[in-house]
Amino acid sequence: MPDFRRLLPALLAILATAISLPLVAGYWGSLHPAFDSMAHFRLHLAALLALSAAPLLFVRGWRQIGAAGTVLGLAAISATLAPGMRAGQAAAHAETMPAAQYRLLQMNLRYDNATPKKVFSLIGETRPDVVTLNEVSRMWVGQLKFLEATYPYRIICPPPARIGGVAILSRRPFLHPSAAACHDRGAMATATISFGGSAIDIAALHLGWPWPFEQRNQLGRVAPTVAQLGDTAILAGDLNATPWSVTARRLAAAGELTTLGGIGPTWFLPFFPESIRRLVGLPIDNIFTKGRIVPITVKRPGSAGSDHLPVLFEFGVLPRPRDHGEDVLQAQAGSGAPA
Repeated sequence: MPDFRRLLPALLAILATAISLPLVAGYWGSLHPAFDSMAHFRLHLAALLALSAAPLLFVRGWRQIGAAGTVLGLAAISATLAPGMRAGQAAAHAETMPAAQYRLLQMNLRYDNATPKKVFSLIGETRPDVVTLNEVSRMWVGQLKFLEATYPYRIICPPPARIGGVAILSRRPFLHPSAAACHDRGAMATATISFGGSAIDIAALHLGWPWPFEQRNQLGRVAPTVAQLGDTAILAGDLNATPWSVTARRLAAAGELTTLGGIGPTWFLPFFPESIRRLVGLPIDNIFTKGRIVPITVKRPGSAGSDHLPVLFEFGVLPRPRDHGEDVLQAQAGSGAPA
């Protein structure tokens, strides 16, 4: 019988090599959506690679493989997490902070959530100005009627299937209510909402699963709608894609949007506890902004019975910059000079 201790370094080297293949392939997601599917697990693969390769640093004859695997794993982790950390620091030290602050709550309700009261309690505790919802099944369409008095401005897209559509609920009035619309068979909703007199486009989106499922085709269908969002907008939803994926980058590029960093993991298999979801889950519930939106904080409140954690986004809205010609006219009017 072979000595297991002698075989262990070779087994670790094989394991590290096997893990590195999908990790590296994930960086080629623009070539084929199959590679982009691998990219969603980049942090998990990178951590496993570093853990499997690190012991080889202490074994003579295997140190080069150990060093290569450890460096590759740690580099992938740091490069993936760095943009989100920089975004969080920028939001915390914004020099111009608007006086008025607003809240948006993004939630994947889970179509068969057995505890709707937890959702209502969370909304009551956080008091968001706007709520964007995914997996609004027929059951949820009925349940959301209980929020009509608090959130009278709303668009609920008819559930295209058992899993449900999307919805936008708002305390603040819709501008041009007839323009609020559902898109892509209820997977996306858009509305223009007044925030202290500022017109902000709000979009709720739920993308399907990645390759080999329909996500890439669906992205092509919703991209034109995303491109039509106004100069100042917020898009929130369950993308079934991580913020570093090609899917998320193409979505952001379509609408000239900026990905909100610092959200963290929001989904994991439902039979795992919330603590595991927060630590090693996938960050697939994402928020994008553009224009005069100033991010202030982003948090993941406690679970409300879904397999997704909700995301609470606090933000401000910068005043619209004055046109130079408007300033000249006001100065002339104040001085009595003819305009």
